[in-house]
Amino acid sequence: MRPDFIFIGLGNPGKQYESTRHNIGFLAAEHLAVELKSGAFIDRKKFLSSVAEANLKGMNLFIVKPLTYMNRSGEAVKKLVDFYKLDPSKQILVCCDDVDLPLGTGRLRKNGGPGTHNGLKSVVESLGEAFPRLRIGFGPQPKEKDLTSWVLSVMTPEEWKKIEAAFKSIVAAIKEIR
Repeated sequence: MRPDFIFIGLGNPGKQYESTRHNIGFLAAEHLAVELKSGAFIDRKKFLSSVAEANLKGMNLFIVKPLTYMNRSGEAVKKLVDFYKLDPSKQILVCCDDVDLPLGTGRLRKNGGPGTHNGLKSVVESLGEAFPRLRIGFGPQPKEKDLTSWVLSVMTPEEWKKIEAAFKSIVAAIKEIR
């Protein structure tokens, strides 16, 4: 299937990262796959990604989790965009975590810089700034933790409920971009 649109959730592969704050993009992709009753995620080496295929009101949709690790996400995204000759400004949506947004808050932007997010920096280096992104906040780091240990720590059940609530806006964000 050729995708009309690609949802890309940024994260890190591997069991040790599964439920961490920095994997909110992967968790969002998994949530979307369940919501749209897609097929299973299949590793597609050619795209350096795990891909699930779905249909959203007649639109062929790829739900993607890059397997390059966060800091090299742009490599996988560029392979997909180039292979399918997609317009990143209208045919992709990148989803990631954001330490600067309050817990469970989503923010959709149609373009812009990466801020401090290394995954977005990698995508910007590969595509430029003209692509939509949905950031989902997990709140500021506690004073007693450094940023790395905070973003790579596991969310509490209460935090997870608020993050899951933010995932409900994904389909609406896709429709707004399209």
